[in-house]
Amino acid sequence: MTARQTYWVDAFTDRPMGGNPCAVMFGADDLDEATRLAFTRETRLSECSFVVASDKADFGARYYLASREIKMAGHPTIATCVALDRAGLIGAREAFTLEVGAGVVQIEVDRRGVLPAFTMTQYAPVFGNSHAPEAIAPLFGLAPDDVVGMPQTVSTGGPNFCVTVLRDLDALERARLDIPALESVRPEVDFWEPFLCVTRGFTSAGDTAARLMLTPPEPAEDPFTGSATGCMAAYLWRHGMIRAPRFTAEQGHLMERPGSARVEVLGPPDAIDGVKVGGTGVVLFEGTAHL
Repeated sequence: MTARQTYWVDAFTDRPMGGNPCAVMFGADDLDEATRLAFTRETRLSECSFVVASDKADFGARYYLASREIKMAGHPTIATCVALDRAGLIGAREAFTLEVGAGVVQIEVDRRGVLPAFTMTQYAPVFGNSHAPEAIAPLFGLAPDDVVGMPQTVSTGGPNFCVTVLRDLDALERARLDIPALESVRPEVDFWEPFLCVTRGFTSAGDTAARLMLTPPEPAEDPFTGSATGCMAAYLWRHGMIRAPRFTAEQGHLMERPGSARVEVLGPPDAIDGVKVGGTGVVLFEGTAHL
């Protein structure tokens, strides 16, 4: 067994036990995929980050769900940045690069607040198929008229999310995932998870509110999903559902794990060339993992 420095970071929050937790393990180059998956399952977290060497960027990391590797993800990116900073590896940099499974991600550092904020630039969105509200709403026990517009599959370098805008916060709160129904349609669709959102915040500080419900072996719901937030932002901007390309996204409040991100869509609605998603994080505890 080898001792590896490991941090438990709550991402997209400024308080302990808010936002979305992620374990970040350093020195993971020699860990095989089976061990990385086993460690993620052991933590019972939605995702874990494994810091590795990179010959393409300043730092490297690979992200894992309990079931598979995920090429790009938001809250593990913020968590990894917070852990790198806590370990003293970022120093006075105002920007750096991080190589993840999907490629090299640009990271900006802002130290003007109480906690340093890290902003990733996600890739230009790829818009996939549109889906009838009649097909998506029943997956969550909702009626088609709870859905605004046409749900659509979007990716910004990570998983394909079906961005689904709901009419109000009441519909968002009522949503309950029908796991067998979702699993039955997965072979026929171009997305893995629907991402439910509303164009108002849970609080007065937010402009959007969202939920991401998951299927086993993942936890039942993700407190904050940075990659899906980027997809949502691109969808809302493209379809004229937000007035400005910069806004505050909220998630996790219904789980008593409130999180938020500052979001900026880059480019005009018909030619988006990236999405910035940024936030802070808190190191809940740190220690040594023996694997």
